[in-house]
Amino acid sequence: MKNSNFDQLVEVMRTLRSDKGCPWDKEQTLKTLKPFLVEECYEVWEAIDENNPEKLKEELGDLLFQIIFYAQVTAEQLGFNIYDVIETIKQKMIRRHPHVFGEVKVKDSKEVLVNWEEMKKKERGAQSSALDGVPKNLPALLRAHRIQEKAARVSFEWENIQQCLDKLGEEGAELKEALQERNPDKMEEELGDVLFALVNVARFMKINPEEALQKAIGKFIRRFQYVEAKVAEQGKTMKETPLEETVRLWNEAKENLS
Repeated sequence: MKNSNFDQLVEVMRTLRSDKGCPWDKEQTLKTLKPFLVEECYEVWEAIDENNPEKLKEELGDLLFQIIFYAQVTAEQLGFNIYDVIETIKQKMIRRHPHVFGEVKVKDSKEVLVNWEEMKKKERGAQSSALDGVPKNLPALLRAHRIQEKAARVSFEWENIQQCLDKLGEEGAELKEALQERNPDKMEEELGDVLFALVNVARFMKINPEEALQKAIGKFIRRFQYVEAKVAEQGKTMKETPLEETVRLWNEAKENLS
């Protein structure tokens, strides 16, 4: 039944792209679909964060449909379809898990990841880097986190979190020097180094920096909107309200909101 449902969904996509299909769907290309793929991924992420099973079910379906949409376009233009995609990933997962489908023995998940990276490097050839495979278009914090993870898998990392904190302090001092010099290029460079070092601290704490920042943004929005509402109750705008009053309301928001 599940395979039948999948095949029917593939057929729905074929129909939408057919001569008798939807004008909008027929106009789409691999490039025009890119923003929708990114959007659907983030909506899945949001549903997970909200712990909303019904929303997650719907958003996973939307994401699946994007993959099927892409595969229909490639079937028309590049010669491979969704079933070829499935076969390729099936074979790769079997190949990349010799400790499950073969005779290789591993002691823990860390060793699994090390073996995974070694297999990827062999597949890509001798000239490949341990850092290959991280998309350039990932959000910067998430990309930094993934890059550092990959470097750590080949033992390029600090021994403990204190060393990470020391490095963060060092980069912070260099940022202060750049601020004193008033050199825009140097300030940008040093700020980037501070952020990169901070991501490493997060990694040692086993915290995803992208998620941590998203939560901080959400918290700021809730508190700011609280202040806005209180100011509006007084018949004023934010610009008309003295700073000391908005600070007082902000502290009030901190006490009342998480």
